Amino acid sequence: MPRTVMCRKYKEELPGLDQPPFPGPKGEDIFNHISQKAWQAWLDHQTMLINEKRLNMMDLTARTYLNEQRDRFLSGDEYDQAEGYVPPSE
Repeated sequence: MPRTVMCRKYKEELPGLDQPPFPGPKGEDIFNHISQKAWQAWLDHQTMLINEKRLNMMDLTARTYLNEQRDRFLSGDEYDQAEGYVPPSE
């Protein structure tokens, strides 16, 4: 049975990540409080932000921006959307 966490974003008990997404205290915090569903939603949103805002991941400012957006997204706070973005139809 997969381990579950009380997801900070969705406010319900959901399957947790298999391992921390990166080393350090922030990775451990995500591992302990963020579900697989919320993490996948963040990865999708992050990809959209990188593409739509044409972020250069070699730029420290862009990486700092994404870290701030990740924290907002996963905690349920207001986070940036790409202006004019229309999700693909299914």
